[in-house]
Amino acid sequence: MKIDDVLVVGGSGFIGHHVCAELVARGFKVTVPTRRRERAKDLILLPTIDVVQADVGAPGVLERLMRHKQAVVNLVGVLHGRPGRANERGPNNYGPDFARAHVELPQAIISACRATGVRRLVHMSALGASPQAPSQYLRSKGIGEQVVFAAEDLDVTVFRPSVVFGPKDRFLNRFEALSRLFPALALPCPQARFQPVYVRDVARAIAVSLDDMVSHGWRYELGGPRQYTLQELVELVCRITGRRRWIFGLPGRLAHVQAWVLEHLPGKLLSRDNLESMKVPSVTSAPFPFGIQPQPLEAVVPSYLPPVDPFELYPALRIRARRR
Repeated sequence: MKIDDVLVVGGSGFIGHHVCAELVARGFKVTVPTRRRERAKDLILLPTIDVVQADVGAPGVLERLMRHKQAVVNLVGVLHGRPGRANERGPNNYGPDFARAHVELPQAIISACRATGVRRLVHMSALGASPQAPSQYLRSKGIGEQVVFAAEDLDVTVFRPSVVFGPKDRFLNRFEALSRLFPALALPCPQARFQPVYVRDVARAIAVSLDDMVSHGWRYELGGPRQYTLQELVELVCRITGRRRWIFGLPGRLAHVQAWVLEHLPGKLLSRDNLESMKVPSVTSAPFPFGIQPQPLEAVVPSYLPPVDPFELYPALRIRARRR
């Protein structure tokens, strides 16, 4: 049976927007639940999308949303959350926010699939996810993978991307914003390794997998064509935007202090758990699946990161000209 009616949980997020657009372009009917319909107002304009205001964590909601659906795509993920037991490792040691998003929600989706007869489940995890990983984020993601693969009565496919980039991403755009504000950037874990993957390539892989029976029971690692250190990525952002900034790495203790301060500020630019995640290289040697050629970062990022505003250059030029 060809799949053409899909529930996308987490469809109002950054990756979700692109997955939904790709599914619509391929002729799928898509339902997107969201607690705040305003967050998905641009999706409402797409012709075959139904945006439903709903809390998928409430009893019975997932079962109601899944009726008459043929597949579920779960894209929910959180990078920050209330901490679990400090500095302890173990298969269940992660905070309540990570548990709710990465473990309990997949469990609820599986139960709802069984209750409604939906067999196809596509699940988003992350490179480096493991019950023994050093961070709560990666540990809870690893347990979530185990949960979905344990559902042997379902047709499951799991995707494990590296950091995902694209317009409105919260990674490269964040460094662009910081480079606009500060003349120097102090980086924790400057040698942390990533293999950034373009969000539209991720969306294409997910859309193709829905009707690909060979992908059932498989785990796919998604990375772009090149690996970078964190410092190389920030230097690239500055080069693309035309800003000259002093970029330097922080030693371990100072990085830990920086993360502690930032995780208590609005916006949570960085947390101590993020530092733990960066200890695990987010890279892969696996080929990109389904014959898709992943786009290089250098070919895409200049199209959405704004170049330096000429007005930013005036103070420096005045100083060089010895004017006040």
